[in-house]
Amino acid sequence: MKQIVLTLVTVGILCSCSENENKNSETDLIGSWKLIEVLADPGDGSGTFQPVESEKIIEFTNDETVTTNSSLCEPYSEEIITSGSFSLSDNTISTNCQNPNIATLFFELEDEYLILNFISNEGYSQKFQKIN
Repeated sequence: MKQIVLTLVTVGILCSCSENENKNSETDLIGSWKLIEVLADPGDGSGTFQPVESEKIIEFTNDETVTTNSSLCEPYSEEIITSGSFSLSDNTISTNCQNPNIATLFFELEDEYLILNFISNEGYSQKFQKIN
């Protein structure tokens, strides 16, 4: 009877782990990322990522901080906030920007790219490529 219970508990634990938990690991995120494309949707879902010339770099560190050589408050504010914190559990960056649309940014790792998704009626995202 103990073996049956132990087997059921083990199966339950293995089944409770989702694929997504391993998808975005800290080791994949940690490092420097360069802005390479921007998506600005006109509001109808037809927008696509377009290449940009940019020197914007965003860096994720082991102590769950994120820094940039520009501002985390762009593109919706002139406020200059160059650092914040990130959480892998909910894929968010806390920016401390005053504008509620950019106080929290959502990110995802897609293939070898980092995508920052901004709250926007039309849809606005930035795509970064890892540089180290």
